[in-house]
Amino acid sequence: MTDGVILLVEDNPDDELLTLRAFNKNNIANRVDVVRDGVETLDYLFCQGAHEGRDASEQPALVLLDLKLPKLDGLQVLRQMREDPRTQTIPVVVLTTSNEDEDIVSSYRLGANSYIRKPVDFTRFIDAVGQLGVYWLLLNEAPPSTSP
Repeated sequence: MTDGVILLVEDNPDDELLTLRAFNKNNIANRVDVVRDGVETLDYLFCQGAHEGRDASEQPALVLLDLKLPKLDGLQVLRQMREDPRTQTIPVVVLTTSNEDEDIVSSYRLGANSYIRKPVDFTRFIDAVGQLGVYWLLLNEAPPSTSP
């Protein structure tokens, strides 16, 4: 699979490495850009700060969003993404260790497309990432790009 950038929002280096290994094992060859906190995520998406100069027309095909992030948590990132026409239609899969009902409900209320709890078992995690890739990168029909 190769079409579109995946934005991985993950502050834990071990989880980042596991996710990248799972993509590799599932032959998901899309470019993966990694950001490590909520502020950097918004800077990336809105081409500001450290990501000023990034091509704004090249938005990710998929955002994998952790909730427990430094500086600005994942729910705040999701809220800002859904309030802005430039990012409101980007598919967002919350990929987190949190299984708190409040986080699940809040994620969906704020416009998450899916909520997946990270399996602790690596084999299950590889399977979950493979299914994510097949669905969101191959089967899902994304809306056409529009410029505000």
